[in-house]
Amino acid sequence: MGAWKRFMQEEDGMGVVEVILIIVVLVAMVLIFKEQISALVETIWTTINRDAKKVYS
Repeated sequence: MGAWKRFMQEEDGMGVVEVILIIVVLVAMVLIFKEQISALVETIWTTINRDAKKVYS
């Protein structure tokens, strides 16, 4: 029983687990909102290019 208690209280590697969970959540969000993210980036690039042409003209 003491070994189990020590195992449950051990925190070695918890940082790695947290980072992996964060990466998994971010990848899942990107997959879920892929179309919306693509549309947003496309709109931003279009605006940047249009406004850049005004500056250089």
